[in-house]
Amino acid sequence: MRTLLLLWAAPLALFWGWFFLSLNDINFGYVMLSRPLHDLVFQLYGDMLGIDPALIPGMVAKACIVDSLLVLAIWAFRRRRTIMGWVRGIAARRGQSPEGGPELPAE
Repeated sequence: MRTLLLLWAAPLALFWGWFFLSLNDINFGYVMLSRPLHDLVFQLYGDMLGIDPALIPGMVAKACIVDSLLVLAIWAFRRRRTIMGWVRGIAARRGQSPEGGPELPAE
């Protein structure tokens, strides 16, 4: 699971790090982080996809959100017993049953 999380987080950190550094032209002397290269990369992707280059960052952000939700769902499924124990513990401290609402008195 750690490998999956690492393989998920590392490309996101690299891409978004490059994106915001090059968007703001904080290049530290590297051409790779310059604004002209940033514009060129998105122009090339826009030409390949046949869309406006300004739409690409939003599309990438939506894809990252979907991927993140998928990875979190896999993680939650693998940890479902621990999570349910945590939920039951919180519900027990509140005096409620985790399966439903408050218990009604018998008639």
